Amino acid sequence: MDLTEVLLESRLVAIVRGISREEAVTAGQGMTDGGIRLMEVTLNTPNAHQIIADWRERHGGQAYVGAGTVLNVSMAKEAVSAGAQFLVSPNVDLSVIEYAVEHGVEIWPGAMTPTEIVAAYEAGARAVKLFPMASLGIPYLREIKAPLDHIPLLATGGATLENIAAYYEAGAAAVGLGSALLPKEALASRDSAQIAERARAFVKAATARTDSR
Repeated sequence: MDLTEVLLESRLVAIVRGISREEAVTAGQGMTDGGIRLMEVTLNTPNAHQIIADWRERHGGQAYVGAGTVLNVSMAKEAVSAGAQFLVSPNVDLSVIEYAVEHGVEIWPGAMTPTEIVAAYEAGARAVKLFPMASLGIPYLREIKAPLDHIPLLATGGATLENIAAYYEAGAAAVGLGSALLPKEALASRDSAQIAERARAFVKAATARTDSR
């Protein structure tokens, strides 16, 4: 499966960071029940590799599982060995991109400046994560897309149900979702239904934007 195509079709990536393996069970169930197709666990999460393996076993038929915060080739190799189907990083490391391309693993590296974005794309990344969006802001996304409209950008940081439409309007090909998708109280109470409801709302927002293009 071409996961960049899945990214561009679904227009969402769910990002999970700093939760327990038990909470990840609730999160994974809720997200897949809600229609999320791409789920990422960051490698600075305790037991990240186990969570990746758990999600592949539990949800492999419904969603694709990836690793985030992949900072070097060693981390990339360990993530792929654990079952990661795509890799995401907060930075541009050409050796990590080269490894992913050589091994047929999708990678969406993080970049902020036009120079970084173009370097990542030219190195083989088919989509680039624009990060940190919460600090850069939507006007920055709109401005940077003008000269770089040929490069799909995964805008990550600060997205909520209230502002996600503005991300798409500004040119985001997809949006990375974090805490807005996983309320702390839902994780604490193991309420996967609440997470599924939130996920469905985000999927609806992304689908509505896709249909209106």
